[in-house]
Amino acid sequence: GGLVPAAIICRELDIRRIDTVCIASYHDYTSQGEMQVLKEINPEILATGGDGVLVIDDLTDTGKTAAIVRAMLPKAHFATVYAKPKGRPLVDTFVTEVSQDTWIYFPWDMGLSYQEPINKESRG
Repeated sequence: GGLVPAAIICRELDIRRIDTVCIASYHDYTSQGEMQVLKEINPEILATGGDGVLVIDDLTDTGKTAAIVRAMLPKAHFATVYAKPKGRPLVDTFVTEVSQDTWIYFPWDMGLSYQEPINKESRG
């Protein structure tokens, strides 16, 4: 979820070294399930504890994902576009706080209505 805002921030701050950590929790885009780390952080970055690292995400909701990354990179600075009350204590910087029950539709997930990712469309 953080790739789009991360790309924008990296462009604006002229950040050239980018890594990702991939954690899935919304497996069906509607309900949060078991947390699963799909891709680990580069070991060189882990070795620093996140010192000098900016972590960007689109949203901190329950804080479960942020807690996993925060444990991996305790010295990193965490920034999100949106923060909900349960996840708010785990981020250092956010743009907008929203209520816990707000569902956010991001423009990269939308068309005129919700759009399934291309790999889920039927092949014809």
